Amino acid sequence: MRIVVAGEGMLELSRGRTATAVAPDAPTWRLGYGGDTLNTAIHLARGGDRVAYLTALGVDPFSEGLRDDWTSEGLDTSLILTDPARLPGLYAIQTDAEGERTFSYWRGDSAARQMFALPAAEAAIATAEAADLLVFSLISLAILPDAGRSALLSLAGRMRAQGKQVAFDGNYRARLWADAAEARQWRDHAIACCSIGLPTLEDECAMESASASATDTAARWRATGAATVIVKLGADGCLLPDGQILPPPQRLMPIDTSGAGDAFNAGYLHATLRGADPRAAALAGHRLAGWVVMRAGAVPARGTDDVYARLLG
Repeated sequence: MRIVVAGEGMLELSRGRTATAVAPDAPTWRLGYGGDTLNTAIHLARGGDRVAYLTALGVDPFSEGLRDDWTSEGLDTSLILTDPARLPGLYAIQTDAEGERTFSYWRGDSAARQMFALPAAEAAIATAEAADLLVFSLISLAILPDAGRSALLSLAGRMRAQGKQVAFDGNYRARLWADAAEARQWRDHAIACCSIGLPTLEDECAMESASASATDTAARWRATGAATVIVKLGADGCLLPDGQILPPPQRLMPIDTSGAGDAFNAGYLHATLRGADPRAAALAGHRLAGWVVMRAGAVPARGTDDVYARLLG
């Protein structure tokens, strides 16, 4: 199996504390990287999957550093296009005492926004279409102009028509859209192209004019075109296609919830590609998400332990 993940990877500033002679608890900022689809792609690559990331970066030192870092994670970077006039996006993240996070973004002119308008985009799309699985999110669509959104959905539609897998995460960030109605419109276009739907109930409630239930969300996504739907419920687990709620293996006190849903997606897709049923695949997703939330950062350092073999099986 070969996977193409499409979206935006950004520079990440995460806040911490350090002790100095002058200030024993001084705030510091650490520079890393992240982004919803990038997080999923890295987890899949760490798990042994063949993953190419479809995006765009600049020619600046930060962009070159990101290419090197992502290559070292095992990602195929041949589909990372180059925009000589733009830089990577940037976001800063802070977490509260319960591990909940808040974000500040500087991404309005990022290279990824114009990825489908670059001269090499046509060849990259053709290469991506040869993959077995395409993964993207509502954020992937949100950062693009309408022409780019249509290009990505056209790719997804062609791949699904060929019998390939298309996974779509309805990851909603209100500030990236003119209003919720615009987000719902593009979300529904994407659902119609996907074979695996990965909505989060909190996002669906934020987009809908009335509160949504997990059951209603799953039914709406199936009626719109998704073949299989897993509704993510945060700490409560997920709603399986058979209508049962599968809780995580254990209740945790998170350190940092950044990237939990992205890790779940990776665990679920990794197991699904290997023939696991939805329950077993969701358990793999829960295990990986649980490992992530007990560490700082959306993609924690893997350490010396072969944690992915242990968590994903």
